[in-house]
Amino acid sequence: MDSKQRYEQGLAIRKEVLGAEYVERALAEADDFTTELQDLVTRFAWGEIWSRPGLQRRERSLINLAMITALNRPHELRLHIVGALNNGLSKDEIKEVLLQTLVYCGAPAALDAFRVAREVFRERGI
Repeated sequence: MDSKQRYEQGLAIRKEVLGAEYVERALAEADDFTTELQDLVTRFAWGEIWSRPGLQRRERSLINLAMITALNRPHELRLHIVGALNNGLSKDEIKEVLLQTLVYCGAPAALDAFRVAREVFRERGI
């Protein structure tokens, strides 16, 4: 698969997981400083990694929730909670992931993650 095809595949997956509106806004807001970043994220993270057959999208979402909580990246966590819901995870499954982060990432990380998740659930009426 060539670079353009990988980008198109990644773009489709990225929109399915994070929502077309968010992705289109991120791409539209890209400028001369961030255009290459958006291209690389779309081609590599979404076109190369998320398209691999070894894990289902819901499994990738579970992993991302834990990793992003550990990294304390609330903006990205918010996006990936939405993605996890889009990939079929339930509120209870997300809660279990975040509870597990309490043990391995610490209370501050888990508390922040729960705050972000609760905001997303409220916004989505869950």
